[in-house]
Amino acid sequence: MGPGVVVTGLTLGALAVVSLLAFQANGAQDRAAGAKPTASTTTSGGPAASPTPSASATPTAPPLPTISGSGTRVVYSISSHYVWLVDPKKNPQVAPGFPVTPGSVEPAPGSYSVYSRTPTTTGTDGKQIEHVVRFAQQNGVVFGFSAAVDGAPPTAEPNAKTGGIRSGRPDGQLLWDFAPNGTKVVVVA
Repeated sequence: MGPGVVVTGLTLGALAVVSLLAFQANGAQDRAAGAKPTASTTTSGGPAASPTPSASATPTAPPLPTISGSGTRVVYSISSHYVWLVDPKKNPQVAPGFPVTPGSVEPAPGSYSVYSRTPTTTGTDGKQIEHVVRFAQQNGVVFGFSAAVDGAPPTAEPNAKTGGIRSGRPDGQLLWDFAPNGTKVVVVA
């Protein structure tokens, strides 16, 4: 394995940590300002259920990319690390987007279909995960959405190629309920 692969893995790991810290700082700022508890906070004083807020608690989600296709679909943006659930038969047609944390490898932009779902399993990082929705395989890497049962983001492993795209538990449940086998998944840059 060349030094470029290690550097890329370390860079992705560092970005994931920085993103998590920025998110946590933003959440602390919201709580200090008197914001109501979300899925990432708790009213019981116990640990937070998830480091990622639920879709309903994400008012600053970027807008749905205009090149995301048509019809019922899950849209994943590589550049913003957001997911949207789009159903033209519902009002609103687009559910608020929610942030996700990608694995060490991103899927190629394009249109895919959900081909496999697993209620619970162990992720490549050894964490217990749930609501696994797989949609692509490329160069030996399986790509899919999931949520860690403990709410933790994926652990960066610089030597492993992982395609798990992790959300918070509430958002993982939303995606699981929305995307049975055959559902279109559109990946945009």
